Amino acid sequence: MTALPFLIIETGQPFPGLRRYGRFPHWIRVAAGLAPAQTVVVDVQQGEPLPDRGRFAAAIVTGSAAYVTDRADWSERSADWLREAAHAGLPLLGICYGHQLLAHALGGQVDYNPAGRESGTIRLDLEPAAAGDPLFAGLPASFAAQATHLQTVLRAPEGATVLARSAQDNCHAFRWGTQAWGLQFHPEFATHHMRGYVRARADCIARHGGCARRVAREVSAAPEARRLLRRFVHHARAA
Repeated sequence: MTALPFLIIETGQPFPGLRRYGRFPHWIRVAAGLAPAQTVVVDVQQGEPLPDRGRFAAAIVTGSAAYVTDRADWSERSADWLREAAHAGLPLLGICYGHQLLAHALGGQVDYNPAGRESGTIRLDLEPAAAGDPLFAGLPASFAAQATHLQTVLRAPEGATVLARSAQDNCHAFRWGTQAWGLQFHPEFATHHMRGYVRARADCIARHGGCARRVAREVSAAPEARRLLRRFVHHARAA
C-alpha cells in the first residue's frame, strides 16, 4: 500500500536573494526527509484551492512575509480549512506564519509582538509540558532555533498547551489536541537561509534596536530544532 503524501500549504515566497535555494516547500521537504513524490504543494497565496484533506497523511503550513492580521481572503480561507482539518484530527504543523494562522484558526490571538522583531539564532526554553509531547520529548531543556518575525501568538487557542518560549516570545510552540502543532521558529532554516534573512531585514532589525551584522555573526546551526520536522513526519505516518 502506497503511503499518503504530505500536503505543504505555501503561504509566501522567500526573499528574491534567497530564491536560488528554492521555495519554502523545498526547504521544508529537504529538512523533513521527504522525497518530491511524497509531497503535494498548494500555493494558497496565489489562489490555488486547498484539496480534500482525506488525500493526505498530514499538512505543513509554510512561513510568509504576509501578516495574519491583514485577514486576506486567501489566508482566511486557509484558516477555515485548517480549523476543519484540526477538528477532524489531521496531523498539522504550522511554521512561523503557519503557526500564527493555525492559532488564529483555532481562536487564539495574533498581533505584533510588543517585544519587537525577533531575528537570528535564538535560544528556546521548553516548558515542562514539552517533556510529554510527541515531538519535543527528549530534547534538551534549552536549544538553538532560527527565527525571523514581527507578529506572534499573543494568546494560544483555548485548550492548547504551550511547549516553548524565548526571551522575546512566550509562545514559540504550542500543541492543540493531539495532532496539531504550531512553531514560531523555522525548523527548515539552515544557517545560509538565516543569514540571508538577517541581511534582508537589516533595516527593520535596526529600527527595533538591533544590529544586523552582530545578529548575522551569531547565526549558528540549530540541529535540535531542525529535528522536529522529521519527528512530525514520523508521528504523522504512525497516526
